[in-house]
Amino acid sequence: MQNIVASTQFADSLDLHAVVSILEGSQYESERFPGLVYRMKKPKTALLLFKTGKVVCTGGKSLDDVRESVDIVAGKLLEAGMPVERHPEIAVQNIVAVCDLGTELNLNNITISLDLDVEYEPEQFPGLVLRLEDPKIVCLLFGSGKMVLTGAKNTEDLDRAVDSVEEALGRCGLL
Repeated sequence: MQNIVASTQFADSLDLHAVVSILEGSQYESERFPGLVYRMKKPKTALLLFKTGKVVCTGGKSLDDVRESVDIVAGKLLEAGMPVERHPEIAVQNIVAVCDLGTELNLNNITISLDLDVEYEPEQFPGLVLRLEDPKIVCLLFGSGKMVLTGAKNTEDLDRAVDSVEEALGRCGLL
């Protein structure tokens, strides 16, 4: 996993002017962006906090990173006397992952052979775009054999997508 985007709800509303003074190093310029940005070094994530009480965490490489980041920020806000949820429920919005299929791929042959939703325009982008329906994930295949997957909400869907691509390529003798 390379990046997890998840959301949660700290409260019904947040006073971002107060939050910016609590979270050292955070940035809040309401005329440029409606949310407060708080970048963490450990775990390396960024949290976007909004007036509505919603929070988006991005950059985590694991679900543990996301949970730890959310808990650290909630803890700091509670310590400062802000009424927020201590351990709010987290909903994964998107997972981006990378895998190596272990062999070089002929993207032209894949485009011709696969009976799937495929886009390949090497003059514009060096990767082949493969849109899976179940699970609903977009895969970028590269000639090196590397694959980037995006759109997953859990690791099971990532595993199913990789298996599905490997099976389809194997059926056509392309792997």
